[in-house]
Amino acid sequence: MRQIMVCLLALFGMVSAATAQDMPLSQVLIDGEGWQLLSEGHGFTEGPAADKEGNVFFTDIPNNRIHKIAPDGKVSVFAENTAKTNGLMFGPDGRLYGCRNGERKIVAYDSEGQPHTIAVDIDSNDLVVGSDGRIFVTDPPNQRVWLVSMKGEKKIVASGFRPNGIILWRDESTLVVTDSDIPHLWTFKVEADGSLSAKDKYYGPLMLPPGRDKPGSDGMTIDKDGRLYVTTAAGLQMFDPTGRLGGAIHKPQSGKSLSNACFGGPGLSHLYVTNGDKVYRRKTKTAGVVYGKK
Repeated sequence: MRQIMVCLLALFGMVSAATAQDMPLSQVLIDGEGWQLLSEGHGFTEGPAADKEGNVFFTDIPNNRIHKIAPDGKVSVFAENTAKTNGLMFGPDGRLYGCRNGERKIVAYDSEGQPHTIAVDIDSNDLVVGSDGRIFVTDPPNQRVWLVSMKGEKKIVASGFRPNGIILWRDESTLVVTDSDIPHLWTFKVEADGSLSAKDKYYGPLMLPPGRDKPGSDGMTIDKDGRLYVTTAAGLQMFDPTGRLGGAIHKPQSGKSLSNACFGGPGLSHLYVTNGDKVYRRKTKTAGVVYGKK
């Protein structure tokens, strides 16, 4: 399947074969630019998601809060009593969608930070929202992936593994899902009705830290050139559009869990990570994409 994907990427002009095979970290990282601490003192940070203005929202799961980081780095509280909300993602309607797992709900937070229920009875962890409003949700305890409509209709579209992080390609033709226990990322073809097919280990193998046999892969993000970034125990690993590993960016806090990542800030040119009790960012040579909008 990988070779077919590469041919299709080149055919539609998304990336040339030569470019896809030459995407080292030097094309992303800026000399002299390191990780900048933005927020600390949290219980456990997760779910960073950016809006089109570059504001980044993240969750503090144990303390039941969602925080907002403005492009200038100023941090404020966006919502309280969030029922252990985990993954976040903006939708095409401008609302912030979240896995409100303490209540087993998928919700949409309005501009005032108030939750509105979309679906119930899902043990959710992470989610991604397409430009048509369809939501894909991971359910690790029950080893399945859900598809949820804007009307709250839900169905299981994948099962039989332990899904964790989830992301769509920029053209929304492919869904990528992490499994923390295996050294690859799963990809699925997204059919017109939202069902999934052509399951494949497209990205990998992932780098493993010394003495570990599981990558601990978690949240993901992509940039405007089709690179995919996945948080792992070995750092933030980057893959080119053909699924080839381009390198790993070190964790700001080596002894803490690197849970998720997104692009945000001015021009979506900064890479944000949630790393244990803190949130960091660093300026890059590339930029992210706005989800929920093709």
